[in-house]
Amino acid sequence: MAYRTRLTFLVLLDSLIVLTAIYFSLFTLHPNVNILKYKPVLLSAVVLLGSHHMFAFIYGLYHKAWEYASIGELTAIVKAVTFSIMTTSVVQWFIYQDIYVRALAITWMIHILLIGGSRLVWRVYRDHHIKPATAKKRTLIIGAGAAGTMVTRQLLNNHEAELQPVAFIDDDPNKQKLHFYGVPVVGSTEDIEKIVELLHIDHIVIAIPSLTQKQLNRIFNECTKTKAKTQIVPKLEDIVTGKVSVSQFRDVQVEDLLGREPVELDIESISSYIKDKVILVTGAGGSIGSEICRQVCRFNPKKIVLLGHGENSIYQIDMELRNTYKDQVEIVPVIGDIQDRDRMFEVMEEHRPHVVYHAAAHKHVPLMEYNPKEAVKNNIFGTKNVAEAADTFGVETFVLISTDKAVNPTNVMGATKRIAEMIIQQLDKKSKTKFVAVRFGNVLGSRGSVIPLFKKQIQAGGPVTVTHPDMTRYFMTIPEASQLVIQAGALAKGGEIFVLDMGEPVKIVDLAKNLIKLSGYTVEEIGIEFTGIRPGEKMFEELLNENEVHPEQIFPKIYVGKSVDIDEKMFTELLFDIERTKDQNKLKEKLLYFSNFKILTNTKQRDKISFII
Repeated sequence: MAYRTRLTFLVLLDSLIVLTAIYFSLFTLHPNVNILKYKPVLLSAVVLLGSHHMFAFIYGLYHKAWEYASIGELTAIVKAVTFSIMTTSVVQWFIYQDIYVRALAITWMIHILLIGGSRLVWRVYRDHHIKPATAKKRTLIIGAGAAGTMVTRQLLNNHEAELQPVAFIDDDPNKQKLHFYGVPVVGSTEDIEKIVELLHIDHIVIAIPSLTQKQLNRIFNECTKTKAKTQIVPKLEDIVTGKVSVSQFRDVQVEDLLGREPVELDIESISSYIKDKVILVTGAGGSIGSEICRQVCRFNPKKIVLLGHGENSIYQIDMELRNTYKDQVEIVPVIGDIQDRDRMFEVMEEHRPHVVYHAAAHKHVPLMEYNPKEAVKNNIFGTKNVAEAADTFGVETFVLISTDKAVNPTNVMGATKRIAEMIIQQLDKKSKTKFVAVRFGNVLGSRGSVIPLFKKQIQAGGPVTVTHPDMTRYFMTIPEASQLVIQAGALAKGGEIFVLDMGEPVKIVDLAKNLIKLSGYTVEEIGIEFTGIRPGEKMFEELLNENEVHPEQIFPKIYVGKSVDIDEKMFTELLFDIERTKDQNKLKEKLLYFSNFKILTNTKQRDKISFII
């Protein structure tokens, strides 16, 4: 009923407008003529009226929401009116062999003005008299480009939105003092603090999806000087792929400030070694292992085996993958401990995987300092079990997830991971399986990451604890690390240690400050407390030993280390000695000593090793 009423009203209104336009055009040209007795006028009026309604339906003038009228709606009006006038002129020519050009031209102008005005007047009325009673937050839009203007238009049109755009910020000098949808550009990003105070801004939206990490950091630092809440539009790739709308703002995340350019994978090479293959992931319930599972499933493997020790974490990733890929990939959850050698051989024999991603490990540095025997059992001999099972049952590619802490290790965790690298490199020399390792640094959001700890401390009111003001680490996101691990597997020839480009190292204290600001507090409110370096920690991390470095990337964001020959006999003796060492302090000393590969490649050191053993 409401639609019929609206349609009837618009048809009657347009009919009145058409007749009014004709009357005023003829009155302007011939003020003394009696229009009602002038037959050409009556015929033209009937034709124009009929053709107007026809083209109005064709161009949807009776179906548009005029409270959101803009350029698109105005274009439709111009087309409908123009074709109506053209139809009338054709009829005049056929009947009278003449076209009343001046009268039609004036009618065209009046017709457009009245039709357009009648539609836009409703929008003006709605904007000024039918606003919600709730007060809106005065909003500063950073970026007057396509995304910024789109955001502004949507906020202005949506009267239920909490945000009211009042100004733009843009670094383009050509846009200064221009107005977009009535909202002025009032300065550059250097003026953010001043503009927020001057215009009483409550909310800031960073509307530049293509910002680099450095640019976002600079803008965000300016925003944190104010008390306004800062949000950001989604990433460009998410907007382009249709995952989200440009107006779906979100809080700035620490990943945004530390992130890099999106990873570009060689899809063809990855598909060739994963598609229709059997893939096994150890530690599949962990943060890295579960993400590797998600990424692998995108390439349509025949089967993926989820191997893990914790039943809850394996259950969760199993359910998640079944919900997403239940009709595409066979998913097999397997509960097993990599320290159980017989179980690893059983799993390999049953499923005969083509590719193994070995992500299972003890990774927490201070905990492993207190529990070196567990680190040895899991990281060294657990890896040995899985790798030798892979060799026995003809796995094509075995990828060990390693760490930057394996370089010149100063802690038990790093030493055990370095020895695990040696194990697979030794196996690669005599196996048909391609054994490779992939090293990377800290992963944002992973279990044991500093981010969840900082968030809890901030929620509790502080202080945030940092070990040392100069402590630095490399960071990347879980999806990026997992994607590059899969890419490295596609590049494997055997025996390599791949190293992921971690970007620039980040000071942990700067990370803490950013997280405090992102949580809506100041550093003074929360506070930062320095607690001292923990057992086994380095001040700075490395990704390659100086003797391993290949300076050039073999693939964007992936380097490969030089293979180092290790004396197999001495290495076997080393493993045997580590396995039988019971004293924890002696075990720690031997791990750190033996994990230095120079010792195992230098014949002058053999007598010294024999003496220690």
